[in-house]
Amino acid sequence: MQDLPGADTRIALDLVLTVRHDGHGSVADELADLAGLTAWAGDHPGIVPDGERFTADAATLTAVRDVRAAARSLFARAVRPGEPSPADAGRLLPVPEALGRLNEAAARIPTVPVLAWGDAAAPVVRSVPAQGARADLAAVLAQAVIGFLAGPDRQRLRACHAPRCVRYFLKEHPRQEWCKPSCGNRARVARHQERHRRTG
Repeated sequence: MQDLPGADTRIALDLVLTVRHDGHGSVADELADLAGLTAWAGDHPGIVPDGERFTADAATLTAVRDVRAAARSLFARAVRPGEPSPADAGRLLPVPEALGRLNEAAARIPTVPVLAWGDAAAPVVRSVPAQGARADLAAVLAQAVIGFLAGPDRQRLRACHAPRCVRYFLKEHPRQEWCKPSCGNRARVARHQERHRRTG
């Protein structure tokens, strides 16, 4: 069993998992509109100050979707030599463009390192917005994606290749091949049907 993923990892994965299979053979996008982004941010308290009162606007939606596109492209690079998520296969950004988008978004709010050191824990450094910096959801998300991609959890990142799944996940144990058991069941059924087609 692996260590629990860090905050950056959870935020980065939650962002890319806003693209998912819709249950009907297509891909659903939880960030398709302003209401979707507002609801998603509300479901992730603490990402931005006063997140429970966050209301998306068109510029923020565009910026967050750009960060997500960059993140999914860089996730596809991180899982190499494996294949990317099927949702990404036809629309990956070139790596330099993805890096540029991510770094540009992250730079929109200056941060400072802050040391935290509890009684029974090791010291931890985290970046927080500099005093007076305005909250910027896209920048916070970009910084989390950068933290994840530069951190140790990236080595466990995999794309799920069960039929109709478009998700990325962290591999928790050596034999894990899918993001969840239902995907494993679909993959086994599909393999079984394929064998019967070939022998039939």
